[in-house]
Amino acid sequence: MPTLYSPSDGTQIAERTLASANDIASALSNASRGQAQWRQIPLAERAHICQQAIIWFSANQAMLARQISQLMGRPIQYAQGEIAGVKERGQYMIAIAEHALQDLEIKDLEIKDLEIKDPTYKRLIRRVPLGTAFIIAPWNYPYLTAVNSIIPALMAGNSVILKHASQTLLCAEQFAQAFQAAGLPAGVFQFLHLDHQQTIAALQEDAIHFVSFTGSLAAGKMIEKSLAGTLKPLALELGGKDPAYVRADADLASSITSLVEGAFFNSGQSCCAIERIYVAEEIFPDFVKGFVAATKKLTLGHALDPSTSLGPMINQQAVKQAQQQIQDAVAAGAITHISAQDFPLDETLQQQGSYLKPQVLTQVKQDMALMQEESFAPIIGIMAVTDDHQALRFMNDSDFGLTASIWTQDEAAFLHLSTKVQAGTVYMNRCDYLDPSLPWSGIKGSGRGCSLSHLAYQQLTRPQSIHIKRFT
Repeated sequence: MPTLYSPSDGTQIAERTLASANDIASALSNASRGQAQWRQIPLAERAHICQQAIIWFSANQAMLARQISQLMGRPIQYAQGEIAGVKERGQYMIAIAEHALQDLEIKDLEIKDLEIKDPTYKRLIRRVPLGTAFIIAPWNYPYLTAVNSIIPALMAGNSVILKHASQTLLCAEQFAQAFQAAGLPAGVFQFLHLDHQQTIAALQEDAIHFVSFTGSLAAGKMIEKSLAGTLKPLALELGGKDPAYVRADADLASSITSLVEGAFFNSGQSCCAIERIYVAEEIFPDFVKGFVAATKKLTLGHALDPSTSLGPMINQQAVKQAQQQIQDAVAAGAITHISAQDFPLDETLQQQGSYLKPQVLTQVKQDMALMQEESFAPIIGIMAVTDDHQALRFMNDSDFGLTASIWTQDEAAFLHLSTKVQAGTVYMNRCDYLDPSLPWSGIKGSGRGCSLSHLAYQQLTRPQSIHIKRFT
């Protein structure tokens, strides 16, 4: 029986019961029946229902934001931004669905040495829904990560079963309320509270036709292994060790401001958080001085305190893992720039054990765990580099490849460097942001497949070839 506790102060928030075998079987059956009806509903009507669900989220923004803060510790001053993001991404994916899902007519080809012309034939490629999509969402962005897959899955004509992280089970229930209020037919969206074994067993059921998982690399590998031989499409958004490279010509002030936010927002608990920074040696001292000064302006505290800009981590284990990275780096020669006195904390909160004071480290080495393994915490290593070549070598020296950012005022230089960066997304002068018009994808240990943009609809449908012969 999952019990939810606040990482801010340890208070119990809620208690839930895991789904039974009958609950799971019923959900799978209902999803199949619901999808058979849903796929026949005109796209415009699907869009209207999904839009009504988005409106429900906007109408309940304050309540949902407070719940996010209680469940996973994001400072209340930022929590409403996640619901605003749900609106932005949801509305965009609804708006582009007609274009993304329309039949594609293949025109007669005129290619050198090849001529295919026959007026008696018409050729179409149609996008057909897969069936039931099983979506596994994480706790760190409980609505944003889920909506990336839920809205396009529904718009494409699929049914959805959502399994949320144990820390944020209530978010799955809020999605259900939104779609119920919107008038979504029964069975088309459901949620299940499951443990790991139940989840793996459910994924293997024939009634599941697509799986989307957002979480750790280790868990992603386990899911991939469990689905071996099932021939089911699987989308994985996994970990990150996202680098930033600050060139000598960068706007120093704006780079520092953005990178402090990119490293420490959500207590660094973001797959696309900045986790390592490489700075041109000419500006390295000034960058570090400014970065440390900006870090010290953060306020560590209870998530529901309006003055808090840095909340707790998700649990004590996460804190211990980050502290170990810091200790190992210092033992190998790294220097810390933040002292305990820089972030005084109420003794009651300190005893809770989920709070980690941010840390900035220099004299780090590329082979340190701090620079290689995902931290998922408010800690950052900063290294000086001699030139673009060395920066690229260090940026690509990673098992992950989600995002990377280059900070420069030379767009031509950025475009040249971006072709050599091993990442699903490469930013110039920004970081830690998802644009719904662009595909969100990773390479290497950061996963496969994509969400958002018109390309998301390709992985949530299958192509069907339509051949039409006309008689004249």
